[in-house]
Amino acid sequence: MKTLNKAFAVIALTTASFATFAATEVSSAPQGAQSLGEVSASTNSGDLSTLQGKLAAKAALEGASSYRIVAAGGENHLYGTAEIYK
Repeated sequence: MKTLNKAFAVIALTTASFATFAATEVSSAPQGAQSLGEVSASTNSGDLSTLQGKLAAKAALEGASSYRIVAAGGENHLYGTAEIYK
């Protein structure tokens, strides 16, 4: 349980640091926002914040203002998918 709490804390802090450079992570689809599709990313580390940063950067490259992670998994090699919004 402590590991899960630490993971959420890392995600929250990482989101705050990436917010100025990339799309903003949201927990649900923003009201009135248009879905632009999905982006996916993977990382060779088991670090969730690295995966989250890659998804945020890809969302920003696609012109998204926000993104919502819809799937993530793996152990030493993480992968994830996020829906992006404008």
